[in-house]
Amino acid sequence: MAKVKAGNIEKGMCLLHNQKPHRVVKKKFVSPGKGSAFTRTRLMNLETGAIFEHVFKSHDTVEEVFVESREMQFLYRTDGLVYFMDPYSYEQAEIPEKIMSDQVDFLVPEIKVYVLFYEGKALAVKLPAKVTMEVTEAQEAVAGDRSNAGTKPVTMETGLIVQAPLFISKGEKLIIDTESGQYVSRAN
Repeated sequence: MAKVKAGNIEKGMCLLHNQKPHRVVKKKFVSPGKGSAFTRTRLMNLETGAIFEHVFKSHDTVEEVFVESREMQFLYRTDGLVYFMDPYSYEQAEIPEKIMSDQVDFLVPEIKVYVLFYEGKALAVKLPAKVTMEVTEAQEAVAGDRSNAGTKPVTMETGLIVQAPLFISKGEKLIIDTESGQYVSRAN
């Protein structure tokens, strides 16, 4: 483990806070005119999935924990657990759905993700930036309806609801941004 000054904390970094591993979800460095600088962070507990705000003063040091990141393939979800498999060793790992929160909406069959391990235990998942999904439900567009600025809600194969252009229909494959959950484009 390495010591890190609060001013050097970055988004995505894993830290040891209150003897538990946390991932930095959001970070903002603030340097007010009076007083000392500080770093405002949003941390996610990698064991429970709880997210909370914490302020580090500029003179604080924290321990950065090193997590192992392994490429794994999504297998299935059942009984509140999500299962992944290493495509080379066939080793499996499970992560509780509550820790993954809304990430489970992007898990399409056989998607490859990076699973983060800390001290041999699978704790978190890093999704690809974009994922291709099939539309399972799409209402017909009504001519002249511009109340939704040319978009309509469509339901994807995982149950995720996305605002997509009016011309999108059932059965089409779309590219969805996993960070924002928004429609990017049609898949080729």
